[in-house]
Amino acid sequence: MTTPQEKAAAARKAAEEAARVAAEAAAAAEAAEREAAASAESAQEPAGAAGEIAAGYNFSGPALELGTVMVDGVTDPTARVRIPLRMMNRHGLVAGATGTGKTKTLQGMAEQLSRAGVPVVLADVKGDLSGLSEPAEDSPKIRERAAETGAADWTPRGFPTEFVSLGTGGIGVPIRATITSFGPILLSKVLGLNDTQESTLGLIFHWADQRGLALLDLKDLRAVITHLTSSEGKEDLKGIGGVSAQTAGVILRALVNLEAEGGDTFFGEPELDPADLLRTAGGQGVITLFELGQQAARPVLFSTFLMWVLADLFQTLPEEGDLDKPKLVFIFDEAHLLFAEASKAFLQQVEQTVKLIRSKGVGVFFCTQLPTDIPNPVLSQLGARVQHALRAFTPDDQKALSKTVRTYPKSEVYDLEKALTSLGTGEAIVTVLSEKGAPTPVAWTKIVPPSSLMDTIGDDAIKSKALSSGLQGKYGQSIDRESAYEMLLASVAATEPPVEAPKTPGRSQAPQEQDSAAERIMNNPAVKSFLRSAASAAGREISRSLFGTRRRR
Repeated sequence: MTTPQEKAAAARKAAEEAARVAAEAAAAAEAAEREAAASAESAQEPAGAAGEIAAGYNFSGPALELGTVMVDGVTDPTARVRIPLRMMNRHGLVAGATGTGKTKTLQGMAEQLSRAGVPVVLADVKGDLSGLSEPAEDSPKIRERAAETGAADWTPRGFPTEFVSLGTGGIGVPIRATITSFGPILLSKVLGLNDTQESTLGLIFHWADQRGLALLDLKDLRAVITHLTSSEGKEDLKGIGGVSAQTAGVILRALVNLEAEGGDTFFGEPELDPADLLRTAGGQGVITLFELGQQAARPVLFSTFLMWVLADLFQTLPEEGDLDKPKLVFIFDEAHLLFAEASKAFLQQVEQTVKLIRSKGVGVFFCTQLPTDIPNPVLSQLGARVQHALRAFTPDDQKALSKTVRTYPKSEVYDLEKALTSLGTGEAIVTVLSEKGAPTPVAWTKIVPPSSLMDTIGDDAIKSKALSSGLQGKYGQSIDRESAYEMLLASVAATEPPVEAPKTPGRSQAPQEQDSAAERIMNNPAVKSFLRSAASAAGREISRSLFGTRRRR
């Protein structure tokens, strides 16, 4: 017999399903209206060079509206420049000097993806994109630009947005990862290790993995390194290579520096569930904005974390092939931070991830100042190019400009080297992949204005939205469950009475006590016994995938 509680739950579920269907129907009606408006506009065919260029962007399926073609400084509102929605998983690049309009281009792309029901992950490094959650401030100037760029139906509107922060020190919902999940290659990038040190860290992870030891936070990793470099632990390294005390010391110091700069607030639990990035609300894709929080001193950690999220998505999502629209679009702002001083292993894994994740239905867009910031193997994987103005003030700038020109299809309409240094704010040189996978003609494009607020909403508003988010209950509170470090402490406490060091008048004993505690932990016979039996107690070996990240079961 059905209980009243079960009936109520069934009624709620039915109501939620009805609301979802209604929202999808409304979104479909809105899309049909936009398509009808576009069809009406297409009756006015653009003429001349602008018309020839626009013909290469006349796609049959849904597309993102970037703007309209400019020739000799004249904008033709009927000559539309677009990106096919189904080609957004072929990746892309948005580049240009500071102040040329990159951020607003990304904002407009995120809006249109959300409106098409595609979730977006966006790095808000400078905090400029929180306005996505609120409607734009209407003005004659924006209306005029909308008309020039063919957006006759432009209307101020906000979009479903989640505000999350790296670690617990930010104003958004705190997001974390465990050390085990992060893996040795990404962690080496964060710590600034060289190839030899990265290899050593990989051996340390391998040893812990063999014994099923989950390294949840920084203190777990410190405890394992201390053990392996002790006289007791050297025996455990036979067969997997040795770890020198000097190299281990470098890694330990890097860990201490990371912890001092707030990195300990990022590593831990609860760990991010990638499914929370793939949500829709009312038929629109949810835009997840990542902000640095207290990690402003370590922007490399921020960009590397986003790479971990992408690798985690690769592991968890099924193969999809070519979809009508992507399941998720991932945007790396300040992408040069990801590749600066990266190891060969790291770059190879980035290239592999970008190459393979397309088949999972995920598109990746990099945003940076110069296309040369992106390694050639990665750059060759990018189908869409939106290049804002470049500056050529130095010989290096001039070289970068020349290299950029050579990467574009030849144009009979534009002198690209001159055009790339003459673009105004909110203008870009564009080429994308057509629905057939062929490059479109190069188009000097005036970018359509965003529908959402082109300004920050302020820290107080972001905090309020984060606190009211459904993710707050899931990630808001840190969890410090029993892990390797706690089990080691428990073993010592059960077998050895506390030892109180003699006090020296006028001098703090805290560092000495801490060091002696660590030594007692690692040299204790109970610790050695625990570590040797960890594999059978913890289960099978932890397996790893891209970047040495943990493979989810």
